[in-house]
Amino acid sequence: MTPMALEKKLEILSDAAKYDASCASSGGEKRDSRKGGIGSSGGSGICHAYTPDGRCISLLKILMTNFCIFDCAYCINRVSSNVERARFSVEEVVSLTLEFYRRNYIEGLFLSSGIIRSPDQTMADMVRIARTLREVHGFKGYIHLKTIPDAQAELIREAGLWADRLSINVELPRDSSVRKFAPEKRPETIRAAMAQVWLEGEAAQDKTHTGRKPQRFAPAGQSTQMIVGADGADDTAILSCATRLYSGYKLRRVYYSAFSPIPDASSALPLVQPPLVREHRLYQADWLLRFYGFTTDEIATGTQGGFLDLELDPKTAWALQNRQFFPVDVNLASRDTLLRVPGFGTRVVDRIITARRNRCLRVEDLARMGALTRKARPFVALPGWSPGGLTDSSDLRARLAPPPKQLQLL
Repeated sequence: MTPMALEKKLEILSDAAKYDASCASSGGEKRDSRKGGIGSSGGSGICHAYTPDGRCISLLKILMTNFCIFDCAYCINRVSSNVERARFSVEEVVSLTLEFYRRNYIEGLFLSSGIIRSPDQTMADMVRIARTLREVHGFKGYIHLKTIPDAQAELIREAGLWADRLSINVELPRDSSVRKFAPEKRPETIRAAMAQVWLEGEAAQDKTHTGRKPQRFAPAGQSTQMIVGADGADDTAILSCATRLYSGYKLRRVYYSAFSPIPDASSALPLVQPPLVREHRLYQADWLLRFYGFTTDEIATGTQGGFLDLELDPKTAWALQNRQFFPVDVNLASRDTLLRVPGFGTRVVDRIITARRNRCLRVEDLARMGALTRKARPFVALPGWSPGGLTDSSDLRARLAPPPKQLQLL
């Protein structure tokens, strides 16, 4: 058999990596190559380019291989799939990373892989890639490794010594779904690996009895990816799972990956909502959980049968179901209350609080601060503006929903 060209491998394995969503690079260590080595990492987000659905493309994002011995029904690379297969050697991944970096195409590596031979063998090769980049070539750029939960604890530990961030896929929001659609995987094993990464990271923050810090361990923390739409779980169940993950394992991010039916995935349920729109709404709801003080139960009040409203963002949907809390006096309300006003982001709220210390704000000030006044007006009161009966009007939802778009034939 003629060996596959490196360019062809790159084409196959970079395309296969598009299903891995967890490639944000914020939270890493600051490293500078001016004192030796190659590359640098700014410690904060190094992702400068994004795809239309919000995914970063400034990392070399590849699979080590799309061969896999597992048969997960929702995965395009499952063993029973007939996709074209390819596999990088350790040396090829190292060379590609360095060459792409030298050409200023990337600022780091995002590496995932199918399972070939065994979880331990695959994880050992991924660790070897990261170790070679760091030790042999002095690479100081960002490295994110998708960790294999079935691998030995020692391999996961070593991965955290070389990578900036580790991520372990929780796969699906319900344990029963994981057992059904990914029969070779066990939810308990996944959670045990996530717990290990969390505990190793916590231990790396503590000083030893000599006063020295232990060797760094995944300084950018860990994240996870959840498949949305493959098992019929509604959005309330998905957000409840995310809440447990954030609180239980101190995750930096939960990434939601919209499932689209793939050939031979007959066991997966059909989609009940447009996948990318639903994914977008879940990210918005996740933001409310992490930065706006909302609970899953509160967000659920704005859902329809457990699913987020596809026409309205989750905060607006919640506000329409909880009109008794509005209108809010912008000049007097607390920060937590202002964060619940549709059209107000965290920066806008902070600007409001700062500005109102010196003067009384009026409705025209809100637009200058960056507020989406079309959304905010029915829910706020300021000198010169009162929503009156607008807050409780029966057609308020229609007013706030986006206008219909004309479909195109071509």
